[in-house]
Amino acid sequence: MKLLVDAITLNPGEDQSLLKERVREIYGIDREFDLTIARKSLDARKKDRIVYRYRVIIDIEDAAGKSLLTKSGISVYEQKIVPAIPRKKIEERVLIAGSGPAGLFCALRLIEAGAAVEIFERGKAVEERMRDIEMLERQGVLNERSNVLFGEGGAGTYSDGKLTSRTRRPEIDWFFTMMVECGAPPSILYEAKPHIGTDRLRVIVAAIRRMIVSSGSQVHFNESVDDIIVYGGSLRGVITSQGREVTGSRLVMAIGHSARDTYEMLSSRGVALERKGFAMGVRIEHPAELINEIQYGRSPYRDQLPAADYALTAVNRSSGRGIYSFCMCPGGRIINSSSEQERLCTNGMSFSKRNHPFSNAAIVVTVSPDDFGADALGGISLQRAAEADAYAGGGGSFTAPAQRVTSFLSGMIDAELPPVSYRPGVVPADLARHLPAWLADELKTGLAQFDRKMKGFVSNSGVLVGVETRTSSPVRITRNSNFQSVAVRGLYPVGEGAGYAGGIVSSAVDGIRCADAILGE
Repeated sequence: MKLLVDAITLNPGEDQSLLKERVREIYGIDREFDLTIARKSLDARKKDRIVYRYRVIIDIEDAAGKSLLTKSGISVYEQKIVPAIPRKKIEERVLIAGSGPAGLFCALRLIEAGAAVEIFERGKAVEERMRDIEMLERQGVLNERSNVLFGEGGAGTYSDGKLTSRTRRPEIDWFFTMMVECGAPPSILYEAKPHIGTDRLRVIVAAIRRMIVSSGSQVHFNESVDDIIVYGGSLRGVITSQGREVTGSRLVMAIGHSARDTYEMLSSRGVALERKGFAMGVRIEHPAELINEIQYGRSPYRDQLPAADYALTAVNRSSGRGIYSFCMCPGGRIINSSSEQERLCTNGMSFSKRNHPFSNAAIVVTVSPDDFGADALGGISLQRAAEADAYAGGGGSFTAPAQRVTSFLSGMIDAELPPVSYRPGVVPADLARHLPAWLADELKTGLAQFDRKMKGFVSNSGVLVGVETRTSSPVRITRNSNFQSVAVRGLYPVGEGAGYAGGIVSSAVDGIRCADAILGE
């Protein structure tokens, strides 16, 4: 029988092969059994007792298993029931706009059920895309169609590669299984905070593409869906940036949260859009060693622990706004995530080893639809204004305005700045002048609260780099419970760009659910 054993601990640096012996010691087991890891998490709540906590599954003969059930921390393991993939004969190809997590996993799900897809991606294949990102970072030259946000794999490909999500839907297990099949380490199946890193994600995304193409489906790079053909309220096809008219009665819109031109096109075609809240702010960067010291203290295991992370939240009771850290990248870099000329925005990324000398996170403030008027695209205007300000404040060529945290709080402009990871570079600036006044005030309120939670968070070695505006889509493409647009039959808005997900996992799961909806029609 299979049993779930909880709260087994190992010290940092101890090999997981010791888990079996640890279980034997704790529960006095003298029989043979097989062991697999169900969950692993780092517990750093007590800095003098930092441990890894494991939940494991043991497979042992029934008689011995029944006697163990009387002991604390042991229960019968209940196997998850993975829903079967619906199967339906679909004669025509399903069209998909966008090759981010939502688009790719919608495609994989449809293909596994026997359908065929045709994907249109405005950007380039991942290998070529990296060269355009390098050009932006080294020379300040932006390719609007191939950058950190656009290209194979979507924005997640050049990010920290976090695979955490609040969703607990059953489709999540299929997502993780497919990720491992395409090259992700099996440890993502049990880690509490699974992380891939952009170096591994590039390889995985290319493997997914090969799987799609080998099935007989197609992926078109450097070709976006620029218009939709609608007749009698139903989709009839698309017109691409290559001037091609492609017929089809189903289009999955997995466009990502920054396809501003696509939102404008959909609005002009009468597709129902609505305002959606999001968040804006800045990036904060510290030496990774400082964050490690704050989070781990003087633990004897400091050298064996990963780069420390954090998650901070605050509320301004006067305004009711939330201020929080977002997309924290331990041992990572601040990157340029601009997608339009003369508009600058930032993001964070890290490689799988998370071994860069800096750690960064977005510090952002909630933005409500009431902050940008009745226009469904008003949030984009607010983003663009902040990005134009940041570009001007950096002096052009995508150099970013930056300021020590202490100087931001005191209203001083720095004579010089400590080293930062952002490329092509930063210049001293008064960030409060490049943000809406209310947003700058909220950031100051939040930073003061954060320093009380993590003493040393506000220090001369912490640097703010502006601005971060693309936390999520400010637009939602309204859809029904069957995943179709309320205005156009056959149009399926999914993922972050549709306003129904946030992050790699939830976007992929939304794409999977959309595929199942199509197959279940």
